[in-house]
Amino acid sequence: MTPSLILAIFLAYTALLFVITYITARRATNRAFFIGNKESPWVVVAYGMIGASLSGVTFMSVPGWVGDTQFSYMMVVFGYLIGYAVIATVLLPLYYKLNLTSIYSYLETRFGFWSYKTGAFYFILSRVIGASFRMFLVVNVLQIFVFDAWGIPFWVTTMIFIILIILYTLKGGIKTIIWTDTVQTTFMLVALGLSIYLIAKSMGMTFGGMTSAVFESDYSKAFFSEWADKRYFLKGILSGAFIAIVMTGLDQEMMQKNLSCKSLKDAQKNMFSFSIVLMFVNFLFLFLGASLYLFASHKGLDMPVRSDDLFPIIALEHLGPVAGIVFLIGLISAAYPSADGALTSLTTSFSIDFLGMNKEGKKSEKQKEKIRYMVHIAFAIILLAVIVLFREINDRAVIDKLFTVAGYTYGPLLGLYAFGLFMKRSVKDRFVPVIAILSPIICYILSTYSKELLFGYKFGFELLILNGLITFAGLLVISYRGSRIEEHSD
Repeated sequence: MTPSLILAIFLAYTALLFVITYITARRATNRAFFIGNKESPWVVVAYGMIGASLSGVTFMSVPGWVGDTQFSYMMVVFGYLIGYAVIATVLLPLYYKLNLTSIYSYLETRFGFWSYKTGAFYFILSRVIGASFRMFLVVNVLQIFVFDAWGIPFWVTTMIFIILIILYTLKGGIKTIIWTDTVQTTFMLVALGLSIYLIAKSMGMTFGGMTSAVFESDYSKAFFSEWADKRYFLKGILSGAFIAIVMTGLDQEMMQKNLSCKSLKDAQKNMFSFSIVLMFVNFLFLFLGASLYLFASHKGLDMPVRSDDLFPIIALEHLGPVAGIVFLIGLISAAYPSADGALTSLTTSFSIDFLGMNKEGKKSEKQKEKIRYMVHIAFAIILLAVIVLFREINDRAVIDKLFTVAGYTYGPLLGLYAFGLFMKRSVKDRFVPVIAILSPIICYILSTYSKELLFGYKFGFELLILNGLITFAGLLVISYRGSRIEEHSD
C-alpha cells in the first residue's frame, strides 16, 4: 500500500462522483438544490440513506466497540425501528402538510421567532462539530498514509478534501447527493462484505466457520439485564428509538432527502424500507468487529490503545494490499456522504432559516443562487477551520467530548418538537433559548457525576431522553393556554 496507490484510489473514486455530478447537476435550480424538485425516486433515496446514516465514525468505531460492549448495540438498532416508525407516521406527515423545505420552520409556526432560531442554531452547531469530527477521522488517515510521506501539511490535505466536496455539491445540492449517496452506499457495503471474507480467509475459515466462531464467542452477547449497566437492553431500545427520532427525524440533513421524494407516501415507503435494511447493515458491522477481535487473538496481536484503530491496523498492516484497498474504498465511501450531506444541509438551513430565502421578496433567482453559493463556501471554510482545530488539539479524549457535547444539542430539539406536537399550549417564546441552553448543561453535569448522584447509575445513550424531558419540563413552566397554529388546536 504505497502512498501513490492510495492517492490513485482516492482520485479515481472522486472522479466517479464528478461524473455523477455532471449528469445530475445540469440546469439545477435553487429548488433542485434544496429539495431536488421533489422528483427523487424513493427507492434511490432509501438505498442512499444507508450510506448517509453511517459514516467514517461508524466504519471504524462500531467494529471497535465490540471489544467492550459485545453485540449490545443491536438493542439500540432495534430501537431505531421504533423511532423510524414514529418519523414515518408522525413527523413526515407534518412536514409534508406544512410543505416545509427547512424542517425548523415548523418551530416558528408553532412557537415563534426565538424558538425557530434556537432550533436552527442547534442543528447548525451540532452538524458543524459532528461533520468536522467525521471528516477529521478520514482526512487524518489519508494524511498519515499518503500526504505525510510527501511532506504536505494537514491543512492542505483538508483543504483539498473540502474543495472537492464543494465542487460536486455547489450546483446540484440534494439532487446530486441523492445519486452520489447511492454509489457510495454500494461501495461501502461491498467493502464491508469483502473485509469479512478476507478476514475469514486469512484465518483459514469459510464464512460459515467464521459465523460459528463469532456466535460461539463472548463477543456475540447482545442481551444485558443489569439495570445499572450501560449495556442494559431496555436502555438501548429506548435510546435507539429517540436517537432515530432526533438524529434523523429532527435533522435537516436526513429529512432533506425525504422531503425530496415525490409524495408523502413515497417518503414513508422510503423510511420503512431503509430502516429494515439498516438493521441488517449494523449487524454486519458488529459481525465484522467480532471477526476483527477473533483475528487479533488468532494472530496474537496487541490490542491498540483506541478501539477505533483496530480495523485500519488489521486491514492496512496484516491482511495484504487487497484488504487495504477495500478498507480505504469503504472508508472514503463512508466519509463523503457525511461531508457532502452536511455541507448541503448547513447551506439549506442557514439560507432559509436565517436569510429567509424561501420567502417572497425582491431578489431574483439569480441573486438567490449567488447568495447560496456564498453561504455554501462560507460553511466549507468553517468546516475546514474546525477540522484543522481538531488536529491542533491533538487530544482524542478532548475531541470525543466535543463530539458528545454536540450530541447534547439534539435534546432541546426533541423537547421542542414533543411539546409542539403533543401539548395544546403556547410558550413565552423569548425564554425558549434560555431553556435550550440550560438543558444540555444540566445533562452534562448529571452524566459526569451520575455515579455519585444516582447510586452508581451510569448514563448511556438514554441521556438524550433526559435532555428532551428537561427541555419539555422547562417549556411547560413558561407555557400558557392556546396554540399559535390551528392544526394543533383541533
